[in-house]
Amino acid sequence: METIMRLEKWFDECPGALVAFSGGVDSSLVAFLAQHFLGRKRVLAVISASPSLKLSDLEGAKEFASSFKLPLRVIQTAEMDNPNYFNNPSNRCYYCKHTLYDTMGELIKEFPDWWILNGTNVDDLGDYRPGLEAAEKFSVRSPLTDCQLNKQAVREMAEAMELPCWDKPASPCLSSRVPYGELITGEKLRQIESAEACLSGLGFEVNRVRHHGETARVEVPVEMVSKLRKVKELISKQLIALGFSQ
Repeated sequence: METIMRLEKWFDECPGALVAFSGGVDSSLVAFLAQHFLGRKRVLAVISASPSLKLSDLEGAKEFASSFKLPLRVIQTAEMDNPNYFNNPSNRCYYCKHTLYDTMGELIKEFPDWWILNGTNVDDLGDYRPGLEAAEKFSVRSPLTDCQLNKQAVREMAEAMELPCWDKPASPCLSSRVPYGELITGEKLRQIESAEACLSGLGFEVNRVRHHGETARVEVPVEMVSKLRKVKELISKQLIALGFSQ
């Protein structure tokens, strides 16, 4: 109850919200709360149909917005045109978020004085996240952080509010599967997405496929490793069909 009161007070100051929305539990909760406290006419969830976002995540975000009658705008961002992004330096996320917030800033012309919000929570502050620097540059606000919610609290609140994504596994952008210093290309991102879809289809809902040139490195939770070994040959055939050599 105390947390809800803090959030309500926080949104009392907000004239309107443009929510950087990904379909993950953090940004979904922020979008839901913005609509709850501000009303449908003072909130817009904004998601980028970026090549680094899984198509399944994009569709899931659309379904979430539809189910809660949440106003949604799908935008196109051009981070793939920026050599500071596709050359894949260690601060790649800064350029991605910079492009996102810059593009979202254009919406201020349509929604004067509205704030840009993101789903950063307290636990994120302890990680290396160059994207937080971009958020600061564009004066993006973080209600979950300001109201002291960590990841566990976010999931508990999302579950209490019956948000279907409350237990959704983390789904970092596809570019995070490419080692720093190796070029980010649309072809690599589609390979990774297709490979992870193959793993999901075999029952590995939580998985990562790291792109190392012609080599794919598959990661699953420790408790799923024995199951992975049993279908190793099948997975190898599917990944080779996608263009990996091993």
